[in-house]
Amino acid sequence: MGAGKIFIVGFGPGAEEHITARARDAILAADVVVGYSTYTDLVSSLTAGKEIISTGMTEEIDRAKAATDRAAAGKCVAVVSSGDAGIYGMAGLVYEVLFERGWKGKKAEEGVQGIEVEVVPGVTALSAIGALLGAPLMHDFASISMSDLLTPWPVIEKRIEAAAAADFVIGIYNPQSKRRTWQIKKAQEIILKYRKAETPVGIVKSAYRDAQNLVLTTLDDMCNHPIGMLTTIVVGNSHTFARDGLMVTPRGYENKYVLESGDVLEGQKPGVSLKIN
Repeated sequence: MGAGKIFIVGFGPGAEEHITARARDAILAADVVVGYSTYTDLVSSLTAGKEIISTGMTEEIDRAKAATDRAAAGKCVAVVSSGDAGIYGMAGLVYEVLFERGWKGKKAEEGVQGIEVEVVPGVTALSAIGALLGAPLMHDFASISMSDLLTPWPVIEKRIEAAAAADFVIGIYNPQSKRRTWQIKKAQEIILKYRKAETPVGIVKSAYRDAQNLVLTTLDDMCNHPIGMLTTIVVGNSHTFARDGLMVTPRGYENKYVLESGDVLEGQKPGVSLKIN
């Protein structure tokens, strides 16, 4: 028997209507579905009759090894991640395990060497919450995970400082857990050195899932709201504004065009406006 295939699938925020057609096809084509237990539950409508390998949150290496073992034995395997598998997902780890086992990135032989790999992109958590909040990611942004399981906190702190100083919109993944309670407050403190207290902040829990909750607040009020591991946060830059329940970061068109009416859009500098034909 020849080697099989590994699909590394990002299935989006969790709602079935946000799974791409290719991601759906990949999961349906698989003999084996591998993933964190919450993720395999979210795609359970597509996995009837398949072998399911689900493990806990910190057992990513075991999942990658199991997927490689099944594929080397000729199975078609779907490794599933929420959001995009290449953004804080399983794609990099699966490749690392394959390379450690001698895989050379080509389908030429049986066993590990014959495994074919396809990464299937998905809607990221940041894209999902951006859509719910309005348009907060219209200009340059940085995404930072607050989890210090794999990255030391001093490194994370430097990244927050750099992103805040450079006036990036900042997307914060894994902002708080039962164990990590003070880091998000420290992040707020750092960003407040460079942003006004009234800077808009969006806090979204479980985007497009049953427990979805959305809060539009300000930087100085951010930590007064429930924040956990299922929460993703967007902190606006110096030009981001909130209006009618929406959060918008101008792209910069106001510096190029002028409104025929002479009106100035919310968040723009006086005398600078946008032409709309």
